[in-house]
Amino acid sequence: MTEILVEIKVVLNADHNELKGTRLYIASPEHTSQTNEILTDLMAEHYNVKKNRIKIMKGHNSLQKIVKVI
Repeated sequence: MTEILVEIKVVLNADHNELKGTRLYIASPEHTSQTNEILTDLMAEHYNVKKNRIKIMKGHNSLQKIVKVI
């Protein structure tokens, strides 16, 4: 089983929610608990895995995150 570590930068005040490369664009003006949920959903869709296979390793309350895909 392969694990991937990805460093994600969150960009606020975007037109819509989108994962583009290593940037997560969020329509919200501030970082909330929903930011992590959106990140998990979009990464699961991008890597074609279930949401429980996405783990935020570092940066739960930060705009810089390190995410592991199992």
